[in-house]
Amino acid sequence: MKNSQHLKAYVQMHPDNKMAWYLLGKEYYKNGQFGKANYCYNQAGEVYEAFEHSKVPADMLQQYEEGLLQSARERQTSRLRKRRVLLALMLLLLLLIPAAVAPGVPQENAETPAGERVNDPPAALAAVTGEKQESPRDPESLDFTAVAADAAAGGQGLASLLQQTKTPSVTALLSMRRSGQWLLWNKGLPLAATLAKTGEGRVVYQSYDPAACECQPPDAADIKQQAGKWQKRQEELAVLWSAMRAYKSSKGALPGSVQDLVKPFPANVLGGVTPLMKEAFTPLRAAAAGAEASPQPTASPQPSSGPDTSSQGQGQTSGSHAAAGGEAKPFFAAPLKIIVDKQKHRLAVTSGRIILRNYAVGLGGDKTPEGEFVIKDKVVNPNGRDNGEFGSRGMQLSDSNYAIHGTNEPDSIGKDESLGCIRMSRKDVEELFAMVPMGTAVQIGTGVLPEELVVPEERFPSDSPRDQTNPHKLYHWLH
Repeated sequence: MKNSQHLKAYVQMHPDNKMAWYLLGKEYYKNGQFGKANYCYNQAGEVYEAFEHSKVPADMLQQYEEGLLQSARERQTSRLRKRRVLLALMLLLLLLIPAAVAPGVPQENAETPAGERVNDPPAALAAVTGEKQESPRDPESLDFTAVAADAAAGGQGLASLLQQTKTPSVTALLSMRRSGQWLLWNKGLPLAATLAKTGEGRVVYQSYDPAACECQPPDAADIKQQAGKWQKRQEELAVLWSAMRAYKSSKGALPGSVQDLVKPFPANVLGGVTPLMKEAFTPLRAAAAGAEASPQPTASPQPSSGPDTSSQGQGQTSGSHAAAGGEAKPFFAAPLKIIVDKQKHRLAVTSGRIILRNYAVGLGGDKTPEGEFVIKDKVVNPNGRDNGEFGSRGMQLSDSNYAIHGTNEPDSIGKDESLGCIRMSRKDVEELFAMVPMGTAVQIGTGVLPEELVVPEERFPSDSPRDQTNPHKLYHWLH
């Protein structure tokens, strides 16, 4: 498989090298990836025809392949060496700078006021010099954020993170894998690094990737456990935050209480709320009201055709204190949105350029319309049944006869067998129903999502909501 990776990197740099395409195809063929092999053979063209129908000695092909592989390895080693030098220079600059503060903002006093949360950065992180230290004694005191894996490994965007954090502070960076232009929010995101800012203005960056820093990182078991809890909280806060914004868009004002979001059908903005969402409602509403009263400068708006492609994630840091007691915005500040890919048979729940979920769905081919819609109705057990043609949940798309719903034909998932609607498995549609509020935007297009599924084993809480059926209407969606 390593040969395949190096050859793939080589053909990306030299797409006109037909021999390289041919050798990559042979590697894929040996690994049983026949579809990829055939694609490479097609790219190889006459080289494939010539070598497959001639008796070229195997050692000659092997010698040529080893030359290509050696070239690819040397290029990769050179890139890695340059990246490490760049990271070392960046860290050196951070150490020499007394403090990272925004222009015109006075530097905070090095002495921490009584009663304020204090971290002990020297004990929390290994020093940049390589001195081994304990990992953070109190993971509850950590702030967390998630960034693209390549940004975390390369140290990109550290300055902006420093400007967002208090002094002193410790922020743990979790890394999200890229898939095209998207970042994948998988459960159990790996810990990439920790970033400390001391009361003296000193910055300490500790990588937890031995390959990136050539070091022996401290034990991170406590941080990883806390990171999992942080991810779970951020999903619930994302749902609550989106529901508040959807309610404001519909009613003209923020909800007065969490009960305003879970009224009986047809006012059921959400299917239900978790204990954390109840606890976080008041501070999160205050944050939303504050944002409306004095909006903060934001980055350039994202194009509607695709996600933001900047190197960082959402750019929000969020500690355990912000989940309930603080007034900070949640990590997923952009509202949740549904994107459907007709080519890949995928339905994703996104926030900005991050994919929180990516489900397999059944569609209707050309019968499934493309364009922009919103979730208008959210109904439990459409037409009074949980095992009928629409399954246990239905979400109507604008004023149309199309909907996202369950199905009593699970074998149709991944195929074009509907009359235009979007079919989902029972577990998937019930989780989607619980996560996306009424008024959620839906975009249906082609070739916009990755094929990789993002579906965790532990689902978002999706107990059967009460008073969210509609016995007074017979639905005739184009299932």
